[in-house]
Amino acid sequence: MDTAENTRAVAEHLAVNPLDPKALIKTFGLIGIWAILFAETGLLLGFFLPGDSLLFLAGIGASPIAQEAVGTTLSLPGLLIGAPLCAIIGAQLGHHLGFRYGRRMFERPESRLFRAEYVEKAEFYFNKYGPAKAVVLARFIPIVRTFLNPVAGMLHMPTRQFLLWNVVGAVLWTDGIILAGYLLSGQITKIIEPSEIDKFILPAVALIIIISVAPIVIEILKERRQRRMISNNS
Repeated sequence: MDTAENTRAVAEHLAVNPLDPKALIKTFGLIGIWAILFAETGLLLGFFLPGDSLLFLAGIGASPIAQEAVGTTLSLPGLLIGAPLCAIIGAQLGHHLGFRYGRRMFERPESRLFRAEYVEKAEFYFNKYGPAKAVVLARFIPIVRTFLNPVAGMLHMPTRQFLLWNVVGAVLWTDGIILAGYLLSGQITKIIEPSEIDKFILPAVALIIIISVAPIVIEILKERRQRRMISNNS
């Protein structure tokens, strides 16, 4: 490959839309998926990355319709083993940084990318549902899953306890959504052309997230109803 082709290849990689899961998978493959999961769970700047849709499409990328739907074929064992490992390592790093640096990690000016409300939301879930439940459920909530890890460290959740629930949450989140994409790929193609699948990824992932966070919504509604009853009786 000559210099011009090398330059063009580098330019194509740099031009990839970081919010387009199909482009990310086609360009960076399995290693790219691992790196993105690590960044989204371990680095604060990775909160905008498309973790859920990436996992769902990666599952399709390991199915028999991979080439038609995604443009490349991925290893299912590589996904099922590597994805949770990278998510676990990333979250553990986030917890370590939060434990070591505390609130100093979050003392930065407001911007389009960083807002104090992200930290406040993560801290709310941690205090509201307790460390174990918060660490697991946060995996299924975009943005919260990035910020909750350093918040857990900042609030001095013991490292061993965090690791236990980090592993549980990572496996349920990554392997659950990957297998959903893999197993549903055959059904999806009965109503959608494989080449058009990526256009319907967001609604499918949104449904998965809604189902995942349903327990939280139910608890919130129950609490509001109890508050109303108490205020009406007082």
